[in-house]
Order: sequence, then C-alpha cells, then structure tokens
Amino acid sequence: MNYNPILIVGGEPNSIFLEIFFKVQKRYKFVHPLILISSNKLLAMQMQKLKFKKKIKLLDPSKLSKYRLNNKMINLINVDYNPNFAFEKISNKSNIFIENSFRIAFQIIKKYKISKFINGPVSKKNFLNKKYLGITEYISEKFKTKKTCMLIYNKNLSVCPITTHLPLKLVTKKISKKVITEKVSLISTFYKKKFNKKPKIAILGLNPHCESVHNYDEDERIIRPAVKYLENKYNLSGPYPADTIFLQKNRKKFDVIVGMYHDQVLTPLKTLFEYDAINITLGLPFIRVSPDHGPNEKMLGKNKSNPTSLLKAIQFLDKN
Repeated sequence: MNYNPILIVGGEPNSIFLEIFFKVQKRYKFVHPLILISSNKLLAMQMQKLKFKKKIKLLDPSKLSKYRLNNKMINLINVDYNPNFAFEKISNKSNIFIENSFRIAFQIIKKYKISKFINGPVSKKNFLNKKYLGITEYISEKFKTKKTCMLIYNKNLSVCPITTHLPLKLVTKKISKKVITEKVSLISTFYKKKFNKKPKIAILGLNPHCESVHNYDEDERIIRPAVKYLENKYNLSGPYPADTIFLQKNRKKFDVIVGMYHDQVLTPLKTLFEYDAINITLGLPFIRVSPDHGPNEKMLGKNKSNPTSLLKAIQFLDKN
C-alpha cells in the first residue's frame, strides 16, 4: 500500500458512528487513507437518510497491497448485513456482523502489519454479553496480550483507570502493586516513544482523602508502597485524594492522572474536555484508538451528534 492506512471498524451498526464518520469525511482532509470496514447496504441507507453524498470504493481485503488509496472516496471493505431500515434498535441481530467486522480487521492487521486502528462503539450489553469487561479486553484476548492499559488521552491531561468496567464492589480485589506497576510502565513507554518525554504521573488513592475507616486500608497497604517502589524509576508521585487532584492548580502539574476505577478519573476528564478526548489502548502490537463515547441510541438519525472525538482519534493517528 502507498501509505500506512488507518483501519476503521464501524462497530454497532445502529449507532451514531457512521453519522460522525460522514461529518469528519466532509469537513477534514487527512494524509493517510482511511479504510472503513462496514456494510455497503447500511452505508448507502444511512448516507441517504443523513443526506451525505460521496462515492464508495469497494476493496478486496485479500488484495489491499495492490490499491493506490486516497480519501477522495470512501474506501470500504464490505461485511454482509441486511438491515430493514437505516437505523434500527440495538439488539443481538448485529452481533455476527460486528464479530465478522473485527475478524476481518484483525486478519488485515496481522497480514499487512497495520499499525493504526480505530473502532466505533459497540453495545457492551448485547455484543460483549458479560464475556468481556470492554472492547479493550476483547481485542487484547484476540491478540493474546495480557498487559494492556486504557489511556483516555487529551494533549493537556490524560487519565488511566487501573480497573476499567468493573462494578465498584469488585474494584478492591483487582488493585495490586503489580497491576499499578504494569500500567505506569505502559504509560511511560508510550509517552517516551510518541512524544519523547518522561510523563509526570499522579497516582490517586482509592478511599476519600486516602483514608479508610476499615481495618484494611488499600491506600496504606497497596497504593502507597506501590508509589514508593515506582517513584525512583518514573516521574511519579502520590497517592493523592481524588476530590482535589483535578483542581486547576493541581492538575496542571501532571501529564497523566492514574485512578483506581473507571469513573474516578473519566468523569472529571469528560467534564473538563467533553468530546475532546480519545481512548487509546496501550500494550497492543498496534495503536488502537476509539472515540470516547458509546452508540448513543437516543440520537440515531438526528444528524446532531458531535464528531469531535472521532476527529481527534483520526488526527492523532494521522499525525503520529
């Protein structure tokens, strides 16, 4: 292939993803060609519904190396899917389509050594069906990768949850010195490789004010010893109370804030930057990025969804 393309799996067909993909295609130009894996029929139906016009170039995944690609047309690898309408309710109907889309993408990544991958959102309830905590874990298993890290990235401040989509009652069982060390190592390696910098990392405590009224105190037994172990090797400090770390005077001291669970760090980051953040999976043999939002079923077909997160995802891969 003439350039290293950005491979994109559309994900859940009944989501806002193709809408924001159309908007990004219409408004911006990219250096690297985009290759979309989705349904030709679905694409045509949603393009008509959303009044978006652009020619489609169908690609044979077994012959990708022969194409001279650009973004003048939508470069599409078709996956069979037979919707009755442009937008339908999210259900198990689309599971095979999503599974096939990922399967084709993974085959292409392995065969052509693709290093840039984006996936649209899926319904965890329907597609993952409690088999995986999230798409991060789903992709990690497919590539037999045990050490991965979810980094919600913004150029001014990024966050990483030590645990991802766990119920709160299970969080304490998954926090350990080993896991904290693995995540910090992946973050530091990523910043060194991509930005040639040693990131300033803050580690948060688990309990309010890093204090516990129970006999077992995770902050004192696990987190503080982990910080002490890591602080000589990395530009790292903590543990800090989660309720004050995101104050302006505090957060500006750091590149990355590492929290113990999902909402502890994602809620304040989304409050600060809204759609201006992307989800990067560290530790895979390629860079996997996804927009930092879900299918958003309530907005289907309204043509009002904000494309910023997808734009940032593509721009990140286009420039790096």
